[in-house]
Parts: sequence; structure tokens; C-alpha cells
Amino acid sequence: MVILAFLTTLISLIITPIVIKYAKKLNATDKPNYRKVHKDPIPTLGGLAIFMSFLIGLVILQPVSEYHLAIVIGGFIMIILGFFDDLFDLSPKVKFLTQILAASLVVFWGGLQVEFINLPFGGQIEFGFLSSVITIIWIAGVTNAINFIDGLDGLAAGVSSIALMTIAVMAIIMGNVYVATMALILFFSTMGFLRYNFNPAKIFMGDTGALFLGFMISVLALLGFKNVTIISFIIPIFILGVPISDTLIAMVRRYINKQPLSSPDSSHLHHRLVKFGLTHKQTVLFIYALSAMFSLAAILFSMTTVWGSILIFTIAMLAVQALIENLELINSEYKPLTNLLKGMRQKP
Repeated sequence: MVILAFLTTLISLIITPIVIKYAKKLNATDKPNYRKVHKDPIPTLGGLAIFMSFLIGLVILQPVSEYHLAIVIGGFIMIILGFFDDLFDLSPKVKFLTQILAASLVVFWGGLQVEFINLPFGGQIEFGFLSSVITIIWIAGVTNAINFIDGLDGLAAGVSSIALMTIAVMAIIMGNVYVATMALILFFSTMGFLRYNFNPAKIFMGDTGALFLGFMISVLALLGFKNVTIISFIIPIFILGVPISDTLIAMVRRYINKQPLSSPDSSHLHHRLVKFGLTHKQTVLFIYALSAMFSLAAILFSMTTVWGSILIFTIAMLAVQALIENLELINSEYKPLTNLLKGMRQKP
């Protein structure tokens, strides 16, 4: 473990400055606009550093799984997609179809599918022919969720690192050596990159990194917790609580405001926190803490009873709802929980 941490982190620390140099030569920079907080162009393509460090880690440790080749090829497809998107700003349709291609590769060639879930009080839900569709939607959804939160220095890399470490810890507890190894290699590769990505960032991971990390996290989370009880099925959702909830909230917000679901806006969680007065670093650290809380909830899920899990889930959902209303993540009028509490206080 110590050797893995040292090697992959060191490789990432060495490779990232090289990527910065060549990103500048290619003019692969993230330009400021109304949705972004940085004021100067920042080199992108940082995902290449994470990917190269990850590949070297794979060569050293050589993890084995029947899904391994499909996962690595799928990740390579996402790197290529992100690379060209960072250079040429591809259309949402091209990006989405390529994500579906990579997910389908893992599902139909690799054979990774969520086929059923066991109910906590007995019985089982079989997905049947929908298992492939559900798995593909999960992979594409999480991939985009990580991409959506990549809006501040170090945000996506830090949140991804927290998710990866949580997946690794739970995989170790469950005895899943492959998932634990893959997650740890990716974790240390990302941590080395984060040294240059944290505020003030010298490089962004770009879609090259966000799409790759999102894809890998979605697959590893699925591989680590598939075909378990319905309560445990919520574990990967909790591990990725921040990007998933932010994405779902954005979809609701755009639907209510009659905007296309793929339309970008400046009302994501990190945007709202900055608008409400937090500094850049404070916002990132706040979301790190929120991600860590979701991860802790996921670990507690795996250790408690069904009723304990339901209690944790209820508390978490109330906390998310309070955050939505106080930060006005949907709009200033959407405050059902606040209005309910006001009504209860006004009753004699």
C-alpha cells in the first residue's frame, strides 16, 4: 500500500507539469466566461496526467478481473472523447453517444450488469431485459455528474478522490481485491494531480479527466456493490451524493425554467455557494466536507440494520432538501420544507 501510494503519486506529480507545458503549446486552455470564476486562461488536459499515472499503476500491480479489459478500453475511449472535446468543444450529442458506446462496451462485451436486487424484508426484484439499460444509464449518468461539478479549482478531483477512497475502503471490507486495487491506483493518481489543481490551479483536468474519472468511478461503484440488498444498493448513490444530487437538481431546475436539460447554467451548488459569500477555497472545502459526510453515511449503511439505514437515509434527504432551499438551488420560491416548518410553528 505504501509503495503504491508513493509510486503513483510521484508519477502523477512528475507527469502533470509536462502536461501543463504541452497543453500550453497546443493552446488547450480553459477561457474565462460568465459561468466560470477564473479570470485568466488555464491549461487543461490534466486528465492525461491522471490517466498515464493510472496506466503505470496498472502495469505495476496488474489487477485481474473478467471485466478488466472492457473497463480499461472504456476508460481509454472516455480519455479520447475528453481530449477532443477540450480541444474542439464537441457537441453534447457526440459526447453523449460516445459515453453510451463506452458504457455499452462494459455491459455487452465485458458482461457487467445489475441483474437484480434483494429486498431487505425478503424477496427479489429482477430487472430482466432492463438490466442492460439500467447499467448503461448509471454509467452515463455518473460520468456526466462528475463532469458537471468540475467548476472550481480542485473540486472534481477532490470529490472524486473522496469517492474513490470510500469505494476502496468498502471493497477492502467486502474482500473485493480488484475493486480496491483499481480504486486506490486511481485515488493516488488523482491526488498527485490535485497538487497542481487545487486553488490557485495551474492546470484543469478538463473533460479529459472529468469524463474518465466519472466513467471509472461509476463502473467501480457498480462492480463493488451490484446484486446486493436494496438498502446497500443505495451505497454507491450515497458515495456519489454530491455530484448525483447536483445533477438531479440541475435537471429539475432546467425543467421548471423551461430550459433544455443539457443547457449549462450558473446555478450549480458551487456557483450558489460562491454567490452566497463563500470564497473559492471555502466553497471547495465545504463541498469536500459534504462529500465526506455522504461517504460516512455510505459506510454506516453497510454496518447498521435496515431501520438504521432508513433513518440515515431520511436524515440525509432532509439535509439535502434544507440545502436546496437555503441556497435556492431550484428557485427562490421552492421552499416546501421551510414552509412546512413555518406552518407547524404557527399552529396553536
